[in-house]
Amino acid sequence: MDKQVKAILKKYDNRKEFLISILQDVQAIHHYLPREALQQISDALGIPMSRIYSVATFFKAFSLEPRGKHLINVCVGTACHVRGSVKVLESIEREIGIKPGETDSGLKFSLDAVNCLGCCALGPVMVVDGAYHGKLSTAKAVEILKACD
Repeated sequence: MDKQVKAILKKYDNRKEFLISILQDVQAIHHYLPREALQQISDALGIPMSRIYSVATFFKAFSLEPRGKHLINVCVGTACHVRGSVKVLESIEREIGIKPGETDSGLKFSLDAVNCLGCCALGPVMVVDGAYHGKLSTAKAVEILKACD
C-alpha cells in the first residue's frame, strides 16, 4: 500500500465526494495517476475502478501515463500563432527533444500545444508548471526551460 496515497485518503476522511481532490493530490506527487494508486483509492472509497477511470479520463488535467516533472503548455491559438508561437514551439521541441503530447525519457519535461491559455494580449504564451510566460521569443522560451532544475 502506497503510504502517500493512504495519507491523502486520510486527509479527505476517505470520503468519496472528494474523489477529484484526491486524484489531484495523487497526481501532484506522482506526476500522473498510477494504476496501483487508483486501485487503492477504489478500495478505500468503495468506488468502482470504471468510475474512477471515467473521472480521470474526463478531465484533461489528469494523466494515466507518466508525465515529466515540468509541464509545459504552449499556446498555438490564433492570437499567439500570428505572434510567432509556432517558432517558439519549434525551439522548445529542439531544446528538449520531444513533440507536443510527449514526455522526455528522463521524465523531466512533458510538452503540450494548447488552443488558448486565455491571455491573448501576451502572445506568444507558454505555461511552465503553472507559471505564465508571455511575449516570448524563441531565446526567452529556451532560457526559461534551462532554468528548470
